[in-house]
Formats: sequence, C-alpha cells, structure tokens
Amino acid sequence: MNDIHQQTQAWLEQVVIGLNLCPFAHKPNKKNQIKIAISDATTEEALLEFILLELKQLDSTPPQQLETTLVVAANMLDDFMDYNFFLDWVDALLKQEDYEGIYQVASFHPDYCFGGTEPDDAENLTNRSPYPTIHLIREESMERVLKHYPNPEAIPDNNIERVQALSDKQKAKLFPYL
Repeated sequence: MNDIHQQTQAWLEQVVIGLNLCPFAHKPNKKNQIKIAISDATTEEALLEFILLELKQLDSTPPQQLETTLVVAANMLDDFMDYNFFLDWVDALLKQEDYEGIYQVASFHPDYCFGGTEPDDAENLTNRSPYPTIHLIREESMERVLKHYPNPEAIPDNNIERVQALSDKQKAKLFPYL
C-alpha cells in the first residue's frame, strides 16, 4: 500500500500540480489537506462502502483540515469500461446519500480515454493516473476558487495543450505506469 501511496503522491505532485492541470491543487497539497485513501476492496459493493466512509469523513471534517480526497482502487477496476460503469454507481451513491450539490467526482484511470478520442491521443493524459482513482471534491470549495480564477472554461484546452507539448521523454518520465 505504501508503494501505491507514493506513486499516487508522485502523480499528484509531478503531473497534476507540476503540469498545472488543476490550478487549485497546489495550495491544499502544500497544506496537507488532500487525502489519498487507498481501498483494498475487490468488489463494487465494498468499494462503494469505502467511498461512503470517505464522504462521511469529508462531511465531518472542516475543509481547513481536509479539503479533498483521492480514493484509489488498488485491486479492481483495471478495465476502463468497468471503471466507467462504476462511476454511475458512485453518482447513484451521491444521490442516495443526499450528497448531490455538496460533493462532485472527478475521474482518473491509467487507461482513461475521452469519448471521441483514440487511446493514444495525448489529451487522454490529462486524466491518466497510476491507479483507478475517484476524486471526491467539495462543490462549495470549487465554487469559491472558480470565482477568483480567470477564464476557468479554458482549463481543459490549456491542459490538452500542455500534455500535447510534452516530448516522448517527458511523457515516459511523468507516466511510467503507462
């Protein structure tokens, strides 16, 4: 588990923050407000229970202590289509537990592939992570930072430009798990 944590932390710092793919991640990372929660679940039910516990922890912890959580599925969802289908269950969990509008989910996977792209297209790198990862985000915090960020609509296009500009050597260094 320690190796999984280290790889996820390295991805967070070198890719997400290092390439500025999420301009809001630097500050909470610096303040140790990002939790990497590694699940050893092997069934969808167990992983959903794990995610629910992480949502409840976010709910009971002030953002100054815990801003956001990266749930890493260490032992399952290796297939991107299975992962994608599982995200529907996570959305249903948010709805069932009355967390809609309170938390949102961002998704990352080693084989992430946006609709309409080819698996080898560089833009998929923006959402590629060492392990299947579900990012639990406080909507209130996101709304607050977006108010002060100029042109947030440009973030996805800027991210695509950043990863497309990477050399093959840089890609190999930043994404050794691909």
